[in-house]
Amino acid sequence: MKYTLPAAGWAGALLGLAASLVLALYGFRAQRHPDRVRVSQLRTATTLMAVGAALSMIALETALLTDDFTMSYVAETHSRATPLLYTITSAWSALDGSIVLWAVILAGYVLFAGRKITDTTDRLGTGALGFMGLVAAFFFGLITTVANPFEILPDPPADGPGPNPLLRNDIMVAIHPPLLYLGFVGFTVSFAYAMSALVIRRAGVDWLVRTRRANLVAWSFLTAGLVVGAWWSYEVLGWGGYWAWDPVENAAFIPWLVATAFIHSAVVQVKRGMLQAWNFVLALATFGLTILGTFLTRSSVVASVHSFTQSGVGPALLGFFIVVLVGGFTLFALRGEAVANRTRSLRLASREGLFLLNNLLLCLFAFVVLLGTVYPIFVEAFTGNQVSVGRPFFDRMAVPLSFALLLAMGAGPFTPYRWATPPLLWSRMRWPLLAGSAAAATVTLAGIRSVGVVVVVLLAVTIVAAAIRHLLATAPNRRPSGLWRLISGQRAYWGGQLAHIGVAVVAVAIAVAGATATRTTVTLDPGESTEFGGYTVTFDRTEQHTEPDRVQRDAHLSFHSEGELAWTATPKLESFTNQPQAVGIPSVWSTPGRDIYVALAQLTPDTITVNFYRYPLMSWLWAGGFLMAAGGLWALTDRRHRPKSGDRSPAEETTASA
Repeated sequence: MKYTLPAAGWAGALLGLAASLVLALYGFRAQRHPDRVRVSQLRTATTLMAVGAALSMIALETALLTDDFTMSYVAETHSRATPLLYTITSAWSALDGSIVLWAVILAGYVLFAGRKITDTTDRLGTGALGFMGLVAAFFFGLITTVANPFEILPDPPADGPGPNPLLRNDIMVAIHPPLLYLGFVGFTVSFAYAMSALVIRRAGVDWLVRTRRANLVAWSFLTAGLVVGAWWSYEVLGWGGYWAWDPVENAAFIPWLVATAFIHSAVVQVKRGMLQAWNFVLALATFGLTILGTFLTRSSVVASVHSFTQSGVGPALLGFFIVVLVGGFTLFALRGEAVANRTRSLRLASREGLFLLNNLLLCLFAFVVLLGTVYPIFVEAFTGNQVSVGRPFFDRMAVPLSFALLLAMGAGPFTPYRWATPPLLWSRMRWPLLAGSAAAATVTLAGIRSVGVVVVVLLAVTIVAAAIRHLLATAPNRRPSGLWRLISGQRAYWGGQLAHIGVAVVAVAIAVAGATATRTTVTLDPGESTEFGGYTVTFDRTEQHTEPDRVQRDAHLSFHSEGELAWTATPKLESFTNQPQAVGIPSVWSTPGRDIYVALAQLTPDTITVNFYRYPLMSWLWAGGFLMAAGGLWALTDRRHRPKSGDRSPAEETTASA
């Protein structure tokens, strides 16, 4: 009984691996010979895969909760003094456990996709299950080989070092990684359906319609994961920012950009039968970039606050990425002629033209970020020299691309499909542009002279006003019931508009906070005061608190306005028992209009050195990001876009794509 949990976890991983291989075998066999495979066989394989993944995760969590140091992963990442929440999150706070979480989420997606297959004559669906089985076999194979958390230690330690300090001082460790994984893993579904469609030379929109829900789920969770990650960095790391163009931040941002392009271009194909070949490229690229992002996170090829230590997982992921890239695009090259559309012309002065422009800008943005991220890796690999691509490069490239994306997004809702005449465009643009111009003038009169801020406000307010104008113009009536009837009746469209509004809010928050923030560093003795942000700040005292797993030192600074106490900041330094590296935790006072951010730079028995930051509209950034994710989830609830199972005839596909 001593090694029950490691054995159970290992057995679960082996079961998942075997079920994945069987699913791949049955899926591809059913695609070629539908009469030789039963639906029950496919569903049994997907169910056993999910059972194996769940068994592995349950064994891992149970070992952590019961302090079973005979399991290697527990001995390396856990300590008896770790609080309950961070004991649970330790299951994905280190390399091997994070692969188990990936496998669990992937098994869930595959199980859901398998339930949609009701007949083995559905060659598109069975082939997709085959490709999902291959992807799952790779990750279960990692768990049973180079990323095995279930190794048994014959001479286990009495205690362990505990999680990384940065992963046990904020609740977002329970939210951010699962959200990102739900996003990354979800794009396996569209990749598998795209590959299956290429194998059987299936043109049309069937594979897009059937993957729409998985794409929206994945995009929404990835969006939320990026926002929570930025918020976590802002609230925990104490450097005063939320996005540093860190290589692993970029590794999550790049597939988000391409996935956003994919979701938009899929709309054009479904509505107008255009961009069919381009959508295959985007589906393959999105999945490939999620694997590349995972490689960057799970290897030590980049210096990053997110990176794990060197292991065999990095080379395995790199090899898998190459296989996906070479195999996927080779198949596309062989089958692309069969799936490309040739009949429709595309005009820029149309909604589909602006969709394409939006696509190109998003992909260019992704390429720029990818280039800046991997360039140092290639330089070091080929020359041995270490170089870095810093924030100035990314900011210099991101700003004009962001302006262009906002402009394209603002023009999109005004523009009809096929062709837009100047009088029609002006009739739709007049009032939103007036609203945007008025907002820009107001910002200028308020004393903001930054051209970038004024332009962003102009474009963002125009985007929001365009959505409101369209809502009022098309609703059956302008009472709340009429507006709700329209929004709930066209959830896909209005979910997209909600996401666009979220983008506009995020853009305003980034521009205003970046251009008008104030910062200062002050050294204070006890009882000494300074002025900052319209407040008198007094250093009152320092305190030390000892907890089972850490020692916490904090400074108390009182903020007074007109003699009244407005807020007390308590920035902290934490040193953990088994890992004495000190971690700074800022104190943040957030209101709808501004944030005041206080972080300790140095703490001695006699003095403190404090960094003060004041960021206008910072809370708008988080609100806008969550609006974007909410828009994706709202679009997901549109019942009009739910696919029917089974194959379509070529005639049906031609009609749908038209």
